[in-house]
Amino acid sequence: MSTVRLTQGELKIQRDRLQAYQRFLPTLQLKKQQLHLELNKQSRALESCRLQLDKLAGDIIPWMGLLAESGIVMGDTLDTREVFFTSRNVAGVDIPVFDHLEFQVPDYDLFATPLWLDRGIMLFREYIDSYFQLEALKKGEELLRRELLTTTQRVNLFEKVKIPEAQEHIRLIRIHIGDQLAGSIGRSKLVKRRTARPVREAAR
Repeated sequence: MSTVRLTQGELKIQRDRLQAYQRFLPTLQLKKQQLHLELNKQSRALESCRLQLDKLAGDIIPWMGLLAESGIVMGDTLDTREVFFTSRNVAGVDIPVFDHLEFQVPDYDLFATPLWLDRGIMLFREYIDSYFQLEALKKGEELLRRELLTTTQRVNLFEKVKIPEAQEHIRLIRIHIGDQLAGSIGRSKLVKRRTARPVREAAR
């Protein structure tokens, strides 16, 4: 524990600090709780997206075989032109949210290609969509975990260090001031007795 001046002025400083810590702590605790809830929600969404991606990967395998047999090359039909993200604020943390993808305009002859190609392209694009959604969820989870760690450290600092330290400083200062006051009263009584004795003797 750090040293502290045992004075009335320091007593006020420590009391003000203690009040500030006790006022700020509930806000931190609430933020920690919100981050916990959001992190659980984000983790569930991430797991759901992983399962969706695995399912799509399984659905794509037969199409890959079909494409290989037909000699069709997807080419630009799967090139992404732009990826759009938004963000949402959770307890002071901006986490990315996947919005949508814009693909290149398909460049193939509709009459010269089989009808199933459109369905295949749609499935591949759905897979790419889910991939970007997964990446956004992973990034969001990472940001939430980092903020939760920082907030938990701050809560622990207030609960286990700053508040007990301020309370102990206040206790020590009060003891010192009380001792000083008791000593002062004792000295005052002693002086009174000593000055009263000559007066009584002179009165005799």
